[in-house]
Amino acid sequence: MPPFAFKVIRSVFAATSALSPKLAGRLAFELFCLTPSRRPAGAKARRVHAEGHKRLATAETMPFRTGKTSVMAYRFNGSQTEPRRRILVVHGWGSSASYISALAEGLAVEGAEVVVLDFPGHGRSSGRRLNMRMAVEAIVEAERRFGPFDGAVGHSFGGASLMLAAGGVLPGAGRISPSRLAVIGSPTRIEWLFDGFSQQVGLSAVVKQGLIRHAENVAGTTLAEFDAVAVAQRIGTPLLVVHAEEDKEVDAGHARRYASTPSARIHWANGHGHRRIISAPEVIEAVCRFMTSDEVERDRSSAA
Repeated sequence: MPPFAFKVIRSVFAATSALSPKLAGRLAFELFCLTPSRRPAGAKARRVHAEGHKRLATAETMPFRTGKTSVMAYRFNGSQTEPRRRILVVHGWGSSASYISALAEGLAVEGAEVVVLDFPGHGRSSGRRLNMRMAVEAIVEAERRFGPFDGAVGHSFGGASLMLAAGGVLPGAGRISPSRLAVIGSPTRIEWLFDGFSQQVGLSAVVKQGLIRHAENVAGTTLAEFDAVAVAQRIGTPLLVVHAEEDKEVDAGHARRYASTPSARIHWANGHGHRRIISAPEVIEAVCRFMTSDEVERDRSSAA
């Protein structure tokens, strides 16, 4: 967003806050949920998007509705009839199914039936906004339509959404119950996002608090409950945590918080950053091995 736009936004929030802090908080939340442009920025992004589009062209498209939004789903290996693992894959903020398609394809090559979503406001789904409740509701509806899922994988925001969906954290949004979970470059808490956004657009302390209160009203719970580590410890589902220590978008400290979680194993994929990590062969191999092998069951049997 250009500097002039930030100046305008700050002026609007300053004026609105003086009239109605509550209204200013609601406006801040709408801006917070506004999704970025779907057009790839730069030659490299266009190339990655084009490669992903080719992969998705081999999948079955299965759009569905959740609330007022049309969500696009893609399914690999949907026509096969023999028993096999069924896995859900979801992308991060500002991304799409195209960008995570190499991982989905890798799982499909291993024989799994794979469903990949475009979150609302992303890819070929409708809308221009997304929040955690919308993401969780899309995940839950995908399981209702295409599940049950044996495993679920999410990158960044998508990984956090999966954990909240598995934990049934948001009242009324439902929950999913995969037997395995994998999160890649994902945050475990989200307070820092509100801090960064408030600083970026110059929100006053009053408007920031209004933003948080409105976000909690929409979620139906407090931000303190948005804790993926607490969810992992409570549900005990085998969990693979993949992260790069040099990740500049989601600090590696989020992955380290899982260290005391018995059901979690941490895989450091250093050198791949935050975005390249989802298509790194090393990461695809690790996720496929975790999702499609009997390794987890053997580990659990040995522990018993």
